Amino acid sequence: MSKVLVTGGNGFVGRHVVSALLERGDTIRVLALPGEETSALEERGVAVHRGDIRRPDSLTGPMQAVDQVLHLAAMMDVWRPSEDYRAVNVTGTENVCRAALAAGVSRVVHMSSSSVYGMALGRAADERFPLSPFPDPYPVTKAAGDMAVQRMIAREHLPAVIVRPDQIFGPGDHLHFGRMAARLRAGKGVIVGSGDNALPLVYVSDAVEGLLLALDHEAAVGRAYNVTNDNPLTQKQFLHAIACAIGVHPPRRHVPYRAVYAAGYAAERLTTPTRARGRPPVTRLGVAFLGTDNRYAIGRARRELGYEPRVDLRDGVRLAAAWYQRDARAHRAWRRVRSSAEGVPV
Repeated sequence: MSKVLVTGGNGFVGRHVVSALLERGDTIRVLALPGEETSALEERGVAVHRGDIRRPDSLTGPMQAVDQVLHLAAMMDVWRPSEDYRAVNVTGTENVCRAALAAGVSRVVHMSSSSVYGMALGRAADERFPLSPFPDPYPVTKAAGDMAVQRMIAREHLPAVIVRPDQIFGPGDHLHFGRMAARLRAGKGVIVGSGDNALPLVYVSDAVEGLLLALDHEAAVGRAYNVTNDNPLTQKQFLHAIACAIGVHPPRRHVPYRAVYAAGYAAERLTTPTRARGRPPVTRLGVAFLGTDNRYAIGRARRELGYEPRVDLRDGVRLAAAWYQRDARAHRAWRRVRSSAEGVPV
């Protein structure tokens, strides 16, 4: 049994990680922002420490007497300036790693992203591929954070492992799966290009398994591992699977990749982070993710960690869709209760 600190433990992936650690008997601490709602964690006996990875002084206490650190906290998919992303994904990562070194932690697992390699690479990228991220604040700063951890491993003997998962989805994923399902339910889904391109996806329990293997395996220190499902779905298969699972018509309208990419560029120019708080309706990164062929190799994780994806992606879609429908029903019921209390018709 280990004492594990999880940064980002109150997020989508973090909650699944915490559940897996509790099931195997570890003692868990979660680093949460001041004011963040964490009652669901505290009710399960998880110790919540308030802090901010951008503030090194707030990390000393949570790191004390910890055996291992899972660093999941990151900024993603919000329309903010690049310097805000860098403060979290690069400087914040360096702060966590330095605090772990100072505390004598035996293992740090840094959750990076497969987006650090770039997109449309022409073949399945393995860990030897150079990091050449798509020009967007999230992948650019995730790559910089990844390289910062690599430097600290080499120069400061940080006992770290880097895990690069594909796009993680599953129950609780409001940000990506929930948004995509909502668009399909509203009849706004489209297929970018032919739809025959492979999407880089991994079900959340498989991603968690990869993270825990990196946490536990003796020979993993100093290594980087891709974690995904190497039996991918195409864009069209994924969208059709979601539509079928939530009981709506699948998208049939195809839009040319170049046209929608140009629309993303225009939308970004009109909605710069310094001019508006809302995100653009379409972005180049979103179009590239959905409309280009992206595959990543997991041979190293198989050989060295014993990693094996266990959840077929179609099964994962059904599980995520069941959550989405329960969540949507609960939200509608909550709105009815609130409206009744306020005397406002829905």
